Amino acid sequence: MQELYSTDYWRERILRLLTEAGFDLPCYSKILDYTIDLFHQKDLGIDYYGYHNIIHELEVTYVTLVAAQWHSNQNSISKDDMKYLFASALFHDYDPQKRIDKPHEPDAVNFVKTDKMLAALLREANIDSNIVAALILRTTYPWNGEKKEKAELLIDNFYSMADITRDNPASVEHFKKLGWFLSVADRIGGYALGNFSYALEMAKKNAHSLAWHPNLIAMRSVAYFEDLLNNESEMCNQILEALPRVMRKSFMDNVLGFMKLRQTEIQNQASVIYDKVQLVPTIDPMKTREKEEFVSALYEIFQELPSPLQFAKPGFEESIHDPNVLLNTLRYGDQNGPIVGFVKGRSLESYKLRPAIDDPHFSKHDTIFLEPIALKMGYWGLGGGREMRLLFLMQAQSKGYKYLSSFALRDVIKERIKRNERIEFVKQFDPERWDYYRVKL
Repeated sequence: MQELYSTDYWRERILRLLTEAGFDLPCYSKILDYTIDLFHQKDLGIDYYGYHNIIHELEVTYVTLVAAQWHSNQNSISKDDMKYLFASALFHDYDPQKRIDKPHEPDAVNFVKTDKMLAALLREANIDSNIVAALILRTTYPWNGEKKEKAELLIDNFYSMADITRDNPASVEHFKKLGWFLSVADRIGGYALGNFSYALEMAKKNAHSLAWHPNLIAMRSVAYFEDLLNNESEMCNQILEALPRVMRKSFMDNVLGFMKLRQTEIQNQASVIYDKVQLVPTIDPMKTREKEEFVSALYEIFQELPSPLQFAKPGFEESIHDPNVLLNTLRYGDQNGPIVGFVKGRSLESYKLRPAIDDPHFSKHDTIFLEPIALKMGYWGLGGGREMRLLFLMQAQSKGYKYLSSFALRDVIKERIKRNERIEFVKQFDPERWDYYRVKL
């Protein structure tokens, strides 16, 4: 699965598709390479953890072209249509400003209409930027209400400026359907290309970059797929039938995977709320922490965290064995029950944080750093994370620390400030809004 995170892997596959479809002129590879370079220049490459990075852009382009090529063989999509889908898919999420992870389609359109290098490449490929702009605007999500109304006005304006569609209602209608094709291919995207672990990682990226609490991942993913399969069924079916069987199977397996995860969450919620099963925060003795099965259980949960939240991964086992590391676990049922979560941390000086933070308490040895709370999927939102955090605060106070620092979602920090907790922002980060804060103990 590692190849799915490689720009070279997707570049090669996209170029192969273009060549097979008869697009073997240098201008097409130049457009592709220019897109990849732009995303990397704006730090939106493979190291950017947001959902809308270069890998997503290339995955959508690949899925769009695979489906379009099948429909081209059925004579429902022309060769010219394919080159418009190619260019639009590549730039549909390119937002140079990147105020938040969710793309702002008008910014992407503005870039397409004003960038001189891209304009030259599009002219070389005989692609009208007005059509590209209109197709990109159709990827606006959700496609309803005020967003849809504003996008439709802009779309109609671009079609009135393009030679292909000006005063040609039939052509306008055709390209509007093509825009719908692109928007659904965008939503199917990477979910048709990997297993459930890959799909869950995508969902975590989306949640992390949109500042969603982890307990919303499964619920909103299920709603997302139900809307796609029910309200977009006509186009969804047209695209899925055009994909190879292995991709159709991956997509449906991933949809079922999120539904099963949501079912597990509901069952856990029922156990805690109605059956009164306890989630018990527990301080485990060093004798327990030295056991191999204990470390393995914690590492399995640690692996479920989004990549940017996996602090000190190389020395994970050593940290569990280190008596200077404060740690407590969350047990299901009682203090001897199965482990479903944990928190740990140590002195701030033990960590190499982002240079932009520049915490003035670093080197004072009066602050403990709390690593991101780790819970098994299916147990978020049941209060266990809060219980572990409060117990950790007590542990830190007992060791003589004066402050605690960590990261949390901006909205979570604001809510805790409203409750008059002794917490303050130290450094805020955009677009992810996953901010660094300090608590006075």
